[in-house]
Amino acid sequence: MSIKVTRVFEFPYYQLEKYNLEKAFTTKYDDKWVSTSTQEYINKANAISRGLLKLGIQPNDKIAIISSTNRTEWNICDIGILQTGAQSVPIYPTISKEDYEYVLNHSESIYCFASDSMIIDKLNQIKGNTKLKGVFTFDDITDEKSWKEVLKTGEDTSNQDEVEARKNAVKPEDLATLIYTSGTTGRPKGVMLSHSNIVSNVLTSDESVPLDNGKDKALSFLPVCHVFERMILYLYQYCGIEIYFAESLEKLTENAQEIKPNVMTAVPRLYEKIYDKIILKGEDLTGIKKKLFFWAVNLGLRYEPYGANGWWYEKQLGLARKLIFSKWQAALGGELKLMVSGASALQQRLTRVFSAAGMPIMEGYGLTETSPVTSVNCVDQNGERRFRVGTVGKVIRNVEVKIAENGEILVKGPNVMQGYYKDPQKTAEVIKDGYFHTGDKGEIDSDGFLRITGRTKEMFKTSGGKYVIPPLLEGELKQSLFIEQVMVVGENEKMPAAIIQPNFEYLKDWASDNNISYTSNEDLITNEKVLSQFQDAVKLCNSNFGKWEQIKVFKLTPDEWSIDGGHLTPTMKMKRSVIMKIYKHLYEEIYG
Repeated sequence: MSIKVTRVFEFPYYQLEKYNLEKAFTTKYDDKWVSTSTQEYINKANAISRGLLKLGIQPNDKIAIISSTNRTEWNICDIGILQTGAQSVPIYPTISKEDYEYVLNHSESIYCFASDSMIIDKLNQIKGNTKLKGVFTFDDITDEKSWKEVLKTGEDTSNQDEVEARKNAVKPEDLATLIYTSGTTGRPKGVMLSHSNIVSNVLTSDESVPLDNGKDKALSFLPVCHVFERMILYLYQYCGIEIYFAESLEKLTENAQEIKPNVMTAVPRLYEKIYDKIILKGEDLTGIKKKLFFWAVNLGLRYEPYGANGWWYEKQLGLARKLIFSKWQAALGGELKLMVSGASALQQRLTRVFSAAGMPIMEGYGLTETSPVTSVNCVDQNGERRFRVGTVGKVIRNVEVKIAENGEILVKGPNVMQGYYKDPQKTAEVIKDGYFHTGDKGEIDSDGFLRITGRTKEMFKTSGGKYVIPPLLEGELKQSLFIEQVMVVGENEKMPAAIIQPNFEYLKDWASDNNISYTSNEDLITNEKVLSQFQDAVKLCNSNFGKWEQIKVFKLTPDEWSIDGGHLTPTMKMKRSVIMKIYKHLYEEIYG
C-alpha cells in the first residue's frame, strides 16, 4: 500500500518505498564523504526511538538537538525523537550559554544531542541549572556520553512494537517541534509547529521544485535548526534528492566542486558573499579578459526573464554565458539548476545576475510561524509564468494572503503555527480571526506576485513626522560593492542616517589599486578618498528616495559585524538593538 505522508516521521518511509536511495545523506568525516542509505536512515532512527523509550521518554517530552554543522546524525535523531511522540527542540549553536539555558528551561528539555566540544563546553556551564538528565554527543569526546550509546541500547529490537504503537498514536495535528526564533529583539519565542503544519508546507512546496526526483543532488549548509532548511530537507527526502552536507561556508565552493549539486539553499547574505568573491576575482583580471568579465556582469545586471530585453540582448547573453558565466557555474560544481533564497530580502542585482548566469535564485517568503513557505518564485509550470524579479513569487496553494489596511501581510492556512509555547498572550497578539499578522508590509500585483515593501516594526517616523522604511534604504545601499552591512537609524530624530560596515575585502583591494596606505581598519575608514567612495554610494542611493527619506550623514565601523560578535542572528539578520548599543558613540556623533 502506498504511503501517504501526514506526519513528519513518515518522510523516510515514503522515500524508501518510492526511491530507496543508496545515498540519502552524505556527511564528510576525517576528509572522507560517508553516505547513509534510506534503509540505514530508517534503521538508525528506529534504534534511536527504541533507545529513547528505554531511557523512559514519554509522549510530549522535549529533546534538544544542537549542532555546529548540518550532518546525518541530526536527521536520524530528529526522526527517532518524533516517532516516540516526543518533540524535538533544535537550538542555534551560536547563541550564548545564557540563551541555551533559557531555551532548555523554557522548553523543559530533558535530554540533549550535541555535536561537538564547542557546544559541550557551553552546555556544561549551564546544564546544572536545567532539567537535563543526559547529553549525548555526535563527535567522540572524552568523558562525555556518545549518541552511539543510545543507538547501541536500541539494537535490542524487543520494544519495536512499542515504537510502532507510539507512532500510531501520533496525530497529524499533534505538536512536532518547538523552534525558538533567533530573535532580532528580546528573548526567543518558542514557535509550536505541528506535524500537519510542516507536512502541508512540504507537500505544497513540492509543486514548485523543478528537480529530477530520485536522481538529483542537493548541497545543504544553511543551519538545519532554521525552519527554512529543515523544511527543505524534508522536501528533498520526499522528492528522493540526495543530500550532501557542506563542511562550512569557507569550504562551500570546494564541496560544490566535489559533489556537483543540482540545487542549494541559502540566505541572501551568503549569495552576496559568493557574488562579492566572484567580482573580486574579476577585479584581478587585466586587459581584454577584465573587459569581457565586466561586460558580462553589466549585461547580467540588466537581465529580465522571458526574453523581455529582446533578441539582441539574448544573443549577447548566450555569448556571455559561454565565455564568462560558464566559469561561475564551474566554480559551484557546474550542475546547478537553481538556488533558493529565504529568511530576508534578496537584492535584485543578485536575482538578475545569477539568472543571467544560468543559475537562477528563486526567492521565497515566509516565517518560522508559517512553517515557513508562504510564497515563492519558481520555474514555469504548465505554461504559467511564475518568476518575477523584485517579488517573492506567488502565494502557494492552500495558503491565503491578504493585505491589511495598514499594508501588513496577513497569512492564513494549514502552515500557520499552533502558537507560541507557554505564551497565549503573544499568540493572541499575532493570530487574529485565523490570520497570522506577519509584521511585514507588502502588496500583491495584478498577476498575483507578492512584493515585500518593508517591516511594520522597523518603520519609523522622524521628528518632522515623516515615515522612513529602513530595509528599503538598506537594500539600495548594499548594491554598492563597498558596503557589506548597513543599518539606517533616525527614529524621532531630524533626519535619517546610516551606520555602515564596509566590505573590507573589497575596500582593501580597491585601496591597494589606488595606492592608499593604511595601518589598520580605523586608519583606512578615515581616509578622505575612501570616505568619498562611500559618499558617492550614499548619493546614488538617495537619488531613488524622497528628500525626507534620504541619508544625510553616515558613519563607518572599523570592525566586521558577525554572529559571534552579537551583531547578527544565526541567519545573518541584523540585531538592531544590539548594533545600536555597540555603536552608541557613532549614533551620538551623528545626532549630538
